[in-house]
Amino acid sequence: MKVLAFDTSNYTTSVAVFDGNGGKNASRLLDVAPGALGLRQSDALFAHVKRLPELADRLFYDMGAFIPDAVGASTRPRAVEGSYMPCFLAGQAQAEVFSSALKIPFYAFSHQQGHVAASVWSAGRMELLDKPHLAWHLSGGTTELLYITPEGVSVHAEKIGGTTDISAGQLIDRTGQLLELPFPAGKAIDALSKEGSGKEFFRVKVQDMSFSLSGVQNKIQEFYAHGASKADTAAYALRCLIGAIIKATENALRQYPHCEVIFAGGVSSNTMLRERCRALPAVFCAPEFSTDNAMGTAILTWRAHNAGL
Repeated sequence: MKVLAFDTSNYTTSVAVFDGNGGKNASRLLDVAPGALGLRQSDALFAHVKRLPELADRLFYDMGAFIPDAVGASTRPRAVEGSYMPCFLAGQAQAEVFSSALKIPFYAFSHQQGHVAASVWSAGRMELLDKPHLAWHLSGGTTELLYITPEGVSVHAEKIGGTTDISAGQLIDRTGQLLELPFPAGKAIDALSKEGSGKEFFRVKVQDMSFSLSGVQNKIQEFYAHGASKADTAAYALRCLIGAIIKATENALRQYPHCEVIFAGGVSSNTMLRERCRALPAVFCAPEFSTDNAMGTAILTWRAHNAGL
């Protein structure tokens, strides 16, 4: 049994196939003009519509023709009331056309649920989908610490902490803009930080499991304005951010002492973050499944269809 899934997030177009054991994902970042900090939703939606045929060709090139048994899509950012983002309509529309034309079931999940599923599958920890655990969703639009519990074939994500203002990804991208790096800046900041030196960082105040990052942005700007190199500034920004994430995680583990912590979302592919979380019961997936992808939605689609839903 094979299923097909789509995820058209704010900056990445993705299509994936999954057969219960393995699968294949094809993704591509949307083009963002140099110096810009993102795309308008209307532009992102249009770009997804243009990109989907190209990605489908790439995905199916060496697979040969096949008819999926079911199709799924990420239809909203989070599985909570009021969660909506127009760019997800591109993937949802494609999936619903497949469903109607081929008379196969269509399953809808949230982008966040897909991130969790892709992370545990890539890490070889699929059993975590069926038991409580903690998860960080660290991305350009989200920095949430979640308490994950099973919900049928999918998961329920309860926000218990995270940022109260800008996200980790936004902080990284704004640092990238300051340093004249391409958007999104995650990979460039990661690489540049490895050339940096020093141990200085701004200690973010963490209240229980929540914290603000807007003040950190000001500190990064001051650090760079006072003559720090680009490499040192990139490393400084990451040390500030990671310090807050680790403190919030430690606080969460006091309340949920028997839980492991999954790291999902593009920011979780960062090298320094992975190194500094070694003392925690942290579970990281392959970097290609930390970033936006359709594999998680394909996995949840397969689970739903396999369960006869």
